[in-house]
Amino acid sequence: MAIYHLHMKVIGRSSGASAVAAAAYRSASRLRDERIERSHDFTAKRGVVHSEVLLPEGAPDTLSDRERLWNEVEACELRRDLQLARELEFALPREMKEAQAIELARDFVQSEFVDRGMIADLNLHWDRTDDGLPKPHAHVMLTMRSVDEDGFGPKVREWNRTDLLERWRERWAEFANARLAELDIDARIDHRSLEAQGIGLEPQDKIGAPAQQIMRAGEEADRAEMHRSIARENGTRIIADPGLALDAITRQQATFTRRDMAAFAHRHSDGPGQFDAVLGAMRRAPDLVALGQDARGEDRFTTRDMLEAEQRLHRAAVVMAEREQHGIDANEREAALARAEARGLILSTEQAEALAHITDGRDLGIVIGHAGTGKSAMLGVAREAWEAAGYRVRGAALSGVAAENLEGGSGIGSRTLASLENGWAQGREALSPRDILVIDEAGMVGTRQLERVLSQASGAGAKVVLVGDPQQLQSIEAGAAFRSLHDRHGGARIGEVRRQREDW
Repeated sequence: MAIYHLHMKVIGRSSGASAVAAAAYRSASRLRDERIERSHDFTAKRGVVHSEVLLPEGAPDTLSDRERLWNEVEACELRRDLQLARELEFALPREMKEAQAIELARDFVQSEFVDRGMIADLNLHWDRTDDGLPKPHAHVMLTMRSVDEDGFGPKVREWNRTDLLERWRERWAEFANARLAELDIDARIDHRSLEAQGIGLEPQDKIGAPAQQIMRAGEEADRAEMHRSIARENGTRIIADPGLALDAITRQQATFTRRDMAAFAHRHSDGPGQFDAVLGAMRRAPDLVALGQDARGEDRFTTRDMLEAEQRLHRAAVVMAEREQHGIDANEREAALARAEARGLILSTEQAEALAHITDGRDLGIVIGHAGTGKSAMLGVAREAWEAAGYRVRGAALSGVAAENLEGGSGIGSRTLASLENGWAQGREALSPRDILVIDEAGMVGTRQLERVLSQASGAGAKVVLVGDPQQLQSIEAGAAFRSLHDRHGGARIGEVRRQREDW
């Protein structure tokens, strides 16, 4: 199963670090450090499968040379306590092939860092765990100063904002999950903490091979013991309640194999004896449901809780699809279209059909469309028609970025689903029969969460419109619920790419 890991740190002189040495190690190369007149040679290091320097627009081509790049960075920093570079490390989905993982890492780094003006030194390592499983991960060293054709300028303080790290954590999950879905790989990652996911296990820090070597030498023994202690505690919890482990697995994938269970037990136990006990408890769990063999002949499993959530989801969807309580007058729809045309927004035939579908009165609407097909523009017109009919239109999405995009593109006030559910739990902003809830990027929403939202809406008599692309954006939390609902209830499809945007 795919693992979420993203960590950022600063490489600075105060800790005795060298940017040139760090770059040489991560790229398994030999680089000359001009500041101390010494070469750092790590060419014997194995496992580096890809290495390149990505330059932002306007940067000199000469800085694509790794040795020159980091020597110039060193030359810019004269004080002994200054920061040299920012380093990002993130785990890549082991289910991907090497070329797929490289492309994913490049796309993420280009979009989130290079396009912001940073130079990125990207290196992919394809190591193996103790049990032989691949452990692909990326190291990215990032410059901290602005750069143009004349070289480096002042440091960019904007890149130090604390909220940026949380954005990058969230964006990595979005990038990885979108690509996993495109490749039809049944695995997802989640950037949220275990507590936020509702998983009753303690977080375990990653202990990599270099750290393990240090620990064998007698250093950082406290950290090593803490890691083993947490793994041992988690193992004890799973033995007492194996449902904790099965719940954690099905947050990432709807079904799983014996190998998946063994890998999870290995990470959440301390030593062979406890591993056997943990795996045995998982295999005997009363919530475990055998599904038979897949196309490769592997036994597949799920949980009773996941099956029951799917059943509740479809019961709520059936009720809403058959209920027609949110109709609007045809004149109101035509008036909204006329106002849009007066602003220069003319809907395509597909957009007009989608508009008719989601405003036809039924309490469940589904719209399928790739990015750039004008879904948000169409939703903006629908919002005007709904509001003219007296409805309150609210928007939601799994991620904050998606919620902001929905609001900016359609004028529908939007927030994250987690925020929405938290409000309901506190007795605030409950849905009513006058509410229409638009959920964007619905293909990213997992079975459990979508079931909770649809059950809430069904019970309150509200309408829900699901918008997304099931081919590209399957759920972070496993289940592919959006695709399943579309298969059962149908919906409108927008296929023509039309980059439309209105400033609401």
